[in-house]
Amino acid sequence: MPTIKKIAINTGGGDAPGLNAVIRAVTLAALQRDIEVYGIRHSYGGLLQSEGGIVHLTRESVRGITHLGGTILGTTNRGNPFNYPVERADGSVDFKDVSQRVVDRFKQLGFDALIAIGGDGSLGIANKLHEMGIPVIVFPRPS
Repeated sequence: MPTIKKIAINTGGGDAPGLNAVIRAVTLAALQRDIEVYGIRHSYGGLLQSEGGIVHLTRESVRGITHLGGTILGTTNRGNPFNYPVERADGSVDFKDVSQRVVDRFKQLGFDALIAIGGDGSLGIANKLHEMGIPVIVFPRPS
């Protein structure tokens, strides 16, 4: 089994109570094992941003978040990289498959595994990304 040294956490779909508790628990468990932890902001969209889409998670950054509603990482139900909204020059929106860009960026950032927290749609996306080569661990979204 390969050694995991750096993981990314992502929350997808709608907000739900308990997301921050899962983020905190995963972060603290990983840090106890000397694994670096990063959060992907706004579902998979954070991997498509050149700046601000990835945040380093530390004991300090997850302290006191369990009682907060929603997710500190942000989420969207329009973040499917296999059908991603892309604005055209004229302001209209087209949907494109940007999944390979997500996989490439994930690997470029040196992540060893993705922790995906979400519902049916988000976990289905995570499964497709797994089929494209990203090691994935899923947590069904708390409801």
